Amino acid sequence: MTERLKEDPHLWAVTLFDEITGLGYDRSYPTFTRQIRVRSLRPHCEPCSATSGRANAPIAHPRGEETQWDWVELPDPPEHWGWGKNAHLLVGALAHSGKWRGHLAATEQQPHLVAGLDAVVRKLGGLTKKWRFDRMTTVCHPESGKVTATFAAVAKHYGVQVAICPPRRGNRKGVVEKSNHTAAQRWWRTLPDDVTVEEAQASLDLWCATRGDARLRRSHVDGRASVLTIAEREPLAPVPSTPFPATITEDRIVSAQALVAWRGNFYSVPPELARAQVTVSQRLGAQHLDIATPSGIVIARHELAPDGAGVMVRDHGHVIALEQLVLAGHDTSRPHRRKERIPPGPAARAAADALRARQQPDPVSAVNDDVVIDLAKYDRAANGRNTLT
Repeated sequence: MTERLKEDPHLWAVTLFDEITGLGYDRSYPTFTRQIRVRSLRPHCEPCSATSGRANAPIAHPRGEETQWDWVELPDPPEHWGWGKNAHLLVGALAHSGKWRGHLAATEQQPHLVAGLDAVVRKLGGLTKKWRFDRMTTVCHPESGKVTATFAAVAKHYGVQVAICPPRRGNRKGVVEKSNHTAAQRWWRTLPDDVTVEEAQASLDLWCATRGDARLRRSHVDGRASVLTIAEREPLAPVPSTPFPATITEDRIVSAQALVAWRGNFYSVPPELARAQVTVSQRLGAQHLDIATPSGIVIARHELAPDGAGVMVRDHGHVIALEQLVLAGHDTSRPHRRKERIPPGPAARAAADALRARQQPDPVSAVNDDVVIDLAKYDRAANGRNTLT
């Protein structure tokens, strides 16, 4: 058994029991498993052990050196968000001071990642020299840890280095991991159901500015001070004036008023597309958005309104077409009263006369169709029954 478990530390005990009984083992299965535990026959598997049980050493985080990034899945978002089972929060944390901010997103695709990176670094106040990620596929190839070509362009745009954590070493970016835990337990857990995405984002930013930045930390350089005080002393590089031009694309359902909801505002489309599915595309840094059919045909382009403003941006042609369509299908005749007398009209009387004519038999055919009954047959039958045989 010792040699077998050395070869396969995760071999099921019941499978090993089947092999041992074939070699003549005559004890019960509970006795067998108890002997494995008592004798500590199953060896420790270091690659599969939890990171919390491993030895670790403190990691120095100089000022302005590193920003740590991670996605955290937040379960059960409000149903009217239309995001399914999970919302996705991109968290960025300054490794030296612990200051962090988050960005809500519908998915973890690369365009949403770029949008979140740009939004968070502006809220943090600037760029560190290095960005640290785990082995997410939108940043690197998970097997090798090599940065993808598409994300290398993003890093070049912001002028930062990309550092990839070793596989299964969550402690390496423990600052952002703790921020994930805080975001889930202290903010998301108490978020009301009736808030919009924009209101939820605003509440997160407010919580970080009032609660998160007020935390006290001890540093060998700054002494005991708040997170905000320590973060203000970090030398951060300025953020580019425009974000990396990634294109965010999401599907939407057009409302009955031929409006498409996008980031807290509503944008019009031709009325023929009411209740249809469309695709909304927005290039980061651009001042407009495109609305296209599922086949990719752009049917509307609008100037962007500020996120969460709650305004309706409507094309003049769409307004006229919608009004004409509504008026064409609207009946302006007077509705009927419940006790109103409405006798049959000429058309109804004509239809009734035609129906009566079809129900009356033709006199000629009626004569020809008369059935002649010979009563003599009945007489002979009756006489036969009265005769005794």
